[in-house]
Amino acid sequence: MTHPAFGTLLTARIDRPLGSAHPNYPDLIYPVNYGFVPGLLAPDGEEQDVYVMGVTEPLETFTGVLAAVIHRRDDVEDKWVLAPAGAALSRADILAQTAFQERYFQTDLWMEEPSIEDGAEQGERV
Repeated sequence: MTHPAFGTLLTARIDRPLGSAHPNYPDLIYPVNYGFVPGLLAPDGEEQDVYVMGVTEPLETFTGVLAAVIHRRDDVEDKWVLAPAGAALSRADILAQTAFQERYFQTDLWMEEPSIEDGAEQGERV
């Protein structure tokens, strides 16, 4: 599945840095940086939420490209995945690193479609 914003450079504010606990569920620890894109509204009326991948230290802000979208079939919003430009993220890595939170939803993982020569699979469901 393609998304018109794939590859777009975005800046996120991180309100739940890597290693922090969820504000309402203290046993839920974030294995990735999690935040939002200021000023970009999502369908829930709040700013667009993002996971930041390809970075291994807690952050306050992050500028990177939209690498994937986690489409929640049973929720009103999607979660976007930002990464450093040129980072190689696999479907397996994204699914594993977001499972701490996404396991509670029915999702589709959308990534930019590779060329036919790449032979990669598309539209993985979890």
